[in-house]
Amino acid sequence: MAECIHGFDEGLCDICYPRTAPEPVRAVRTSTIRETRTTRASTPRVAGVVSAPPSLKLPGRRVFHVTHVRTLESIALDGALRADAVPDVDVSSATTRELRATATVPDGRAVAEFVAFALAQDSTRWEQLRDGAEGAHWSDAARAARPTEFVLLAVPVDALGADLVFADGDSGASGTRFAAGLDAGTAALRRLHASDPDFRDAELLAAGPVPLDAVAIVTVANDRVRDEVRTLFANAGLPAPRIAVYPPLFQSA
Repeated sequence: MAECIHGFDEGLCDICYPRTAPEPVRAVRTSTIRETRTTRASTPRVAGVVSAPPSLKLPGRRVFHVTHVRTLESIALDGALRADAVPDVDVSSATTRELRATATVPDGRAVAEFVAFALAQDSTRWEQLRDGAEGAHWSDAARAARPTEFVLLAVPVDALGADLVFADGDSGASGTRFAAGLDAGTAALRRLHASDPDFRDAELLAAGPVPLDAVAIVTVANDRVRDEVRTLFANAGLPAPRIAVYPPLFQSA
């Protein structure tokens, strides 16, 4: 997969691949769990309206995990992303954690037993978090944190193992549908393309633990955080992954 000098996949960097026209204004997204459930349940699924390209599949893609830099330090010391780890800065509200603990994937396991990744680099949840973390999804710690305090971990799907579940939306929402495994997940991803070609709400759940050496790129907001990430990896005795400094990804939408 081709990358630019900033560490992004070809076409994703606004510096190396400037947009030729302004993006359309996005519709206002819901900010509460109740509203999200209603929106997900009422979104029409019209297959075939927009044909998915033949190359659209889970293998070969990268997925993304947002975490606070203080939590990343604990992850580095542990050497892996784990679903049962207690984050140093917990951005999820108690309600969100309860919903993900009670929501189940097709084989009966709870969503909370998985490490969650966003399909989109600029996912809806990351947009909400850097826009002030309003609504019932987020904790007081999330609202108090600055966007520049977070980092974005990019992990190849191929490094996550076979025990994966694709979710076509927020994994804790009642209207979300799941597909287990790479083949079924790819089929669900292609169906979702018709109504959400950017996949901004979709998630990929990995049973984990996900070793930290599976991380391909850590994207940060500035040089200070880049140096902090390098130091915490060194203190943990781990080689630092590629670190991309890309301020636009940490700005409010």
